Amino acid sequence: MTVVAWGAMVRECLTAAEQLKADKVDLEIIDLRTISPIDTETIVASVRKTGRCVIVHEAPRTCGLGAEIIALINEKALLSLQAPVERVTGFDIPVPLPKTEHYYLPNPKRIVMAVKKVMSF
Repeated sequence: MTVVAWGAMVRECLTAAEQLKADKVDLEIIDLRTISPIDTETIVASVRKTGRCVIVHEAPRTCGLGAEIIALINEKALLSLQAPVERVTGFDIPVPLPKTEHYYLPNPKRIVMAVKKVMSF
């Protein structure tokens, strides 16, 4: 399973990966360090290898970078997919004040649920 993440979300993905080891799910986490240029080769190669992908980012779901990465995967690795790509993102609302942002940001629990959804497709 390929997981594409960046920023603080990489740490959340690593925590989710530890939790998923009990279910014998192995995650290949791609830390997307830059978006310009985006590491297209690494993403496409990983998706072709694993056949499944979850994208994690802290921005709102609609019109986010995750949608662009899905478009990239559809253009270059669509026939390799064994399940639809899942996104774990912030919600389509303004980012809340700092004391409540933990309700907004993706967390390991939401990532684990997305991975299990893709794996059970």
